[in-house]
Amino acid sequence: MAYKAPVRDLMFILNEVLEIDRYTNQNGFEDISSDLVQQILEEGGKFAEEVIAPINNPGDKEGCHWNDGVVTGPKGWKEAYKAMVEAGWPALSADPAYGGQGMPAVVGMAFGQFTAGASAAFSMYPGLTAGAHAGIHANASEELKAKYLPKMTTGEWGGTMNLTEPQCGTDLGMVRTKAVPQGDGTYKITGQKIWISAGEHDFADNIIHTVLARVEGAPAGIKGLSLFLVPKILVNDDGSLGERNGVRCGGLEHKMGIHGNATCVMDYDEATGWLIGEEGRGMNNMFVVMNEARLGTGLQGLAIGAAAYQGAVAFAKDRLQGRALTGPQNPNGPADSIMVHPDVRRMLLEARAFVEGGQAFILWTALQADLQESADEATAQKARDYMGLLTPVLKAYLTDKGFHVASLSMQVHGGSGYTEEFTASQYLRDARITMIYEGTNGIQALDLVGRKLPSQGGRAIMSWFGDIDAFVAENGAEGPVKPFVDGLADAKAKLQDGTMWLMQNGLANPDNAAAASTDYLNLFGITALAFLWAQMAKAAQAKIDAGDADPFYVTKLQTGRYFVERILPDAAAHLTKMKTGADVLMAMPAEAF
Repeated sequence: MAYKAPVRDLMFILNEVLEIDRYTNQNGFEDISSDLVQQILEEGGKFAEEVIAPINNPGDKEGCHWNDGVVTGPKGWKEAYKAMVEAGWPALSADPAYGGQGMPAVVGMAFGQFTAGASAAFSMYPGLTAGAHAGIHANASEELKAKYLPKMTTGEWGGTMNLTEPQCGTDLGMVRTKAVPQGDGTYKITGQKIWISAGEHDFADNIIHTVLARVEGAPAGIKGLSLFLVPKILVNDDGSLGERNGVRCGGLEHKMGIHGNATCVMDYDEATGWLIGEEGRGMNNMFVVMNEARLGTGLQGLAIGAAAYQGAVAFAKDRLQGRALTGPQNPNGPADSIMVHPDVRRMLLEARAFVEGGQAFILWTALQADLQESADEATAQKARDYMGLLTPVLKAYLTDKGFHVASLSMQVHGGSGYTEEFTASQYLRDARITMIYEGTNGIQALDLVGRKLPSQGGRAIMSWFGDIDAFVAENGAEGPVKPFVDGLADAKAKLQDGTMWLMQNGLANPDNAAAASTDYLNLFGITALAFLWAQMAKAAQAKIDAGDADPFYVTKLQTGRYFVERILPDAAAHLTKMKTGADVLMAMPAEAF
């Protein structure tokens, strides 16, 4: 199956749902038009299809190679990375002050869906660089930014984030890596980091690590952590590369999936580093990197599902097996294609409904990232609120559903999908990590109910409810879109009910909030997709009403109808489950397990 970038789907969202031409008065959109965006995405789609996708499955089979600290990627990956850099794709949404093209985030996130769909493992190399770039850009000194960001912008230099250690993952207060000040503005960094994606490879001339460490004498716990810039190769004052720094890859992890990405153990032995931001604010500064990575992970999980769905459709159309219950559809052949079977269609439509709804959720959220830079403070504040509120939802919900779609797609393949002859197994293996890294989905749910909901007195969730109510009021009249609007209103009412339950029961017993958090996040995710499906249905129906005969719009409504009738009812189950509280989870003593 050849991967096909979903250019048409994403342009529909950008042009007809989000109507990006409306934002030319916003910062970053002054020189943007829908025609320009279409040209960018068409070229980006071709690059993903023709350069990245062909190396995906061979790279999965070969994996990366480690030899005495030196890591090389699979055959053809270095050349594909070089082609990506030469074409300027890593710089698409980067700051022009450092050589970027300055495209809005919503355009970059659209292109990112193509690269992650073509090869999730390959997309992690520029993705990790973008995260490190964001952290340096937001917090580092002007001197550090001028020295490192230009070549990180182009992709000539890579980047990473180094948090996890053997004794600590989520609980970063236990970090042991130490930083000793040298009196000249530099620090000596010593310690070990594990599970560092793209930590060492042969694609880029240098790799710039962002490393959490504790300055000698700093207090224990989170408050004692600082963030450092540690280059693989030291950079001279004139920008040329100098001596090798004291950082080395101690080995590669042997993983279930994403074999083409080098997941490294990184050993720091008095490596020279520079402070990013202020001492003791490492976690605050690292959150810039982590939030970027969490949005990228949600995109990655959903994009893997989209690619898996494409493979399942191609297989289902070709696979002849059995006859339609209503009579042969292929009377001259030995059997009908499995597309005639209702259960196969159930799996494909469920996959498609999540994929297309998720694509819209990603781009809608990316637009909020752009609107954070609005000159209008009310618009910018609302966008910042939404980014904080929705980041854990997007990361967790879309990676859960991306894996679910990959599983459905393997099921469509039957026994063939469980073999390595088809790509279904790779998609399933690759998708599974997205639910774990950058903060497990359970952690995202706790972050949502414990930090994001009560922030600013619940201002973000109240604003979001208000936007939904306004949409429902404006579009709730009789007509083909009414089922979508009614479904959205019902999901929003259930989410509001669940929010009130958390406020009343979570304060009395924090375990109640924690026990309810995953179901609450799923209820939130369903409501978010209902909001986007209602907007897509409105846009598609408007085209049909205007006489547009493109079958794309009819198909969009048919897919959305499946979401409303067969997925949206799950909202009631999530609300019921979250209201059971913590008792059933916490009653059993640990020794009874």
